[in-house]
Amino acid sequence: MKISREVKTAILVIGSILLFFWGYSFLKGKNLFDTSRKFYVVYDNVEGLVPAAAVTINGLTVGKVSAITIQDKTGKLLVEIQMDNDLPISKSSTASIYEPGFIGGKQIAINPNFQDSNFAQSGDYLKPAVILGLTASLEKNLAPIQEKLNNVLENADKLMININEILDARTKSNLRQTVTQLNETMANFNSVSGNLDKMLADNKDKLGTAVTNLDKTTGNFAKISEDLEKAKLGETVENLEKTLASVNKMVADMESGKGTMGKLMKDDAMYNNLSKASKELELLLQDVRLHPTRYVNVSMFGKKEKPYVAPKEEQPKK
Repeated sequence: MKISREVKTAILVIGSILLFFWGYSFLKGKNLFDTSRKFYVVYDNVEGLVPAAAVTINGLTVGKVSAITIQDKTGKLLVEIQMDNDLPISKSSTASIYEPGFIGGKQIAINPNFQDSNFAQSGDYLKPAVILGLTASLEKNLAPIQEKLNNVLENADKLMININEILDARTKSNLRQTVTQLNETMANFNSVSGNLDKMLADNKDKLGTAVTNLDKTTGNFAKISEDLEKAKLGETVENLEKTLASVNKMVADMESGKGTMGKLMKDDAMYNNLSKASKELELLLQDVRLHPTRYVNVSMFGKKEKPYVAPKEEQPKK
């Protein structure tokens, strides 16, 4: 069967159109005959990540970034990942943007959760994550240090300005004079130190004798301490404490009216009796002094003794 020229032309045109669409898709990174899986991740920022960037699992390249589009309503970035193998990936796996080195661009590392059996299908969304690269980490850590360094430099500038304001001509002259005097003081100190060294060298024997005497004195003190310990000083103190306790008990008994001294101090009747006896003794001594013949009768001529007359008590003065 012969094919007409029109049919051949139609087949040629249709083939050319299909070839054109396949070539156009291939140039855009798409393959019409591709059976790979596609996953999607939404990021807030994908700085440094470009289409065709590698997608890895534990360092092994398993796919690439096929497209990056921005969402109109939220402004977030939708990244399409194309997986070239059939490795099962759970829905709880994370897709982390990381920087493999200084030279290469950023890539996506999928961290699969092998404990989760809920596997993702082509077209599902994975959890996003961003791992700071070395440059970003250094920039993040150096930012506060740079701010503190700027503050330090600013304070140093203010300090230098204040020092320049303080150090006028008169102050500088005083500082020079102070430094000169300090040098003189150090020279005098060196001279005194030399004299002291010489004095110590000259009196080395005397110092040795003094140290020896000090050792002897320390030995004497140790011997005195030993003698005091042998003298039973503790027992003496204990006896003294007992004696003081007895004295305190006696004083307490006297204050409470016990014993003769206590009654004398506390009993008014005993005090009055002693006072009365003392008064009578005083009257008796007065009568003996005034009339001794009543008590001592020594007569060579036989006189009669005088009768006893009680002495009159002295009236209290008004």
